[in-house]
Amino acid sequence: MTDRPGLLAKLILACAILGGVSFLASAYVGPPHAAMIVWKGSGVALLALYAAARAKSLDGWLLAAVMALGATGDVLLETHGLVTGAIAFLAGHLVAIALYLRNRRQPLERSQLLLALLIVPATVITAYLLPGDRAGAPGIAFYSTGLALMAAAAWISRFPRMSVGLGALMFVASDLFIFARTGPLEGLAWVSPVVWALYFAGQLRICLGVVRTLARRDEP
Repeated sequence: MTDRPGLLAKLILACAILGGVSFLASAYVGPPHAAMIVWKGSGVALLALYAAARAKSLDGWLLAAVMALGATGDVLLETHGLVTGAIAFLAGHLVAIALYLRNRRQPLERSQLLLALLIVPATVITAYLLPGDRAGAPGIAFYSTGLALMAAAAWISRFPRMSVGLGALMFVASDLFIFARTGPLEGLAWVSPVVWALYFAGQLRICLGVVRTLARRDEP
């Protein structure tokens, strides 16, 4: 039988989903800034706690670290700005790459490898072209290289592509919308909810896909 989450883990996951989904309403509720920061960080922070509660191996703890760094990035974006937040996210991408490469899919179909290889230049070039402020484009391209490598590594991992692979691509799409928000999509009100929905849904899919796969592998 597959190792199933206990009641505490289920409650943590339910609270994570509630925190992440409800944050879509923050723009309409208008909470104090400090409360908004806590609200924003709660969803992925609780996903990190859920991953830690289910961890039974190094891979499980790597996943918890990925989620924790994502939550740190969520908070730092609000408290210290885009660059500092991006550093936390980039650290999370590097940990995720290590996790995915430790769990490479064997054998790997040539078509899937080709798609993974295409993700990197497509993401980096698109990210470079989107910002309206061209002075920041090289830094965005640098960050996007780590983002794209993370998504490519997720795609060629043994974790389910329809959860982890797709979740990583949703993360990529979310960040591309962020970059476009300073360029062709500047001033459009619908962009911010789309950014958050793609980001949190992607993190949730990654977390659940990895946890469930590891639970099957690591069961006694």
